[in-house]
Amino acid sequence: MTIDWFILAPAAFFAGMVDAVVGGGGLIQIPVLLTSFPQTAIPTLFGTNKVSSIAGTGAALWRYARAVKIPWRLVLPATGAALVGAWLGAAVVAWLSREAMRPLVVVMMLAVAIYTFLRKDLGQTETHEPRPGDAWRGALFGLVIGLYDGFFGPGTGSFLIFGFVRLFGMDFVRASASAKVINSATNVSAIAFFASHGPILWAVGLTMAVCNLAGAQLGTHLALRHGAGFIRKAFLLVVAVLIVKQLHDLL
Repeated sequence: MTIDWFILAPAAFFAGMVDAVVGGGGLIQIPVLLTSFPQTAIPTLFGTNKVSSIAGTGAALWRYARAVKIPWRLVLPATGAALVGAWLGAAVVAWLSREAMRPLVVVMMLAVAIYTFLRKDLGQTETHEPRPGDAWRGALFGLVIGLYDGFFGPGTGSFLIFGFVRLFGMDFVRASASAKVINSATNVSAIAFFASHGPILWAVGLTMAVCNLAGAQLGTHLALRHGAGFIRKAFLLVVAVLIVKQLHDLL
């Protein structure tokens, strides 16, 4: 099997950079893996993508945690609930088709994009500190996002960031940092799931992980240096790409 590293390595680097800022790295890595390994089973490629992604997500989380105050009392319950939700969401696939979700996701992404675009001040500064009851609201939010991630998946990182900004008053920098906690946990869960359901291309995944990690370092540096305004623009761009991708698949 010939591996074209001139395609896979840059794709992993760019995916890590984008994912560190606003999520959506899978939009880059998965199509490249599908094109590079057309005869390989889908679960194997999805697992390989997660092996690569978790390196970048973990590195981004480490850098964010050193520079940004993450509200752990809110984020940890949301993370635990997201893991439960992801398992339940994966189980729902047995009864519902993922394709039934696609039109609703397009509508939700359009609403998120329009709302963020019109609210120029959204996420530019923190509107309030964590409040009593946020841990429970965070757990419910994490459960819903986890269900979506386990059942369908595209745009999970973007929905996380938007939710942390809109529901919990964070700015885009802290929201992106908080999202990485949940992303890291669900990535570990996904790797365990895919590894138990078939082989993973470990050599490919680990090599791409090095490139993904390097990209994440650059992405986190840009996010911390240029702040909420930069992340907001990147967020809108990624959501727009997600909308186009989902419309293309739908039509």
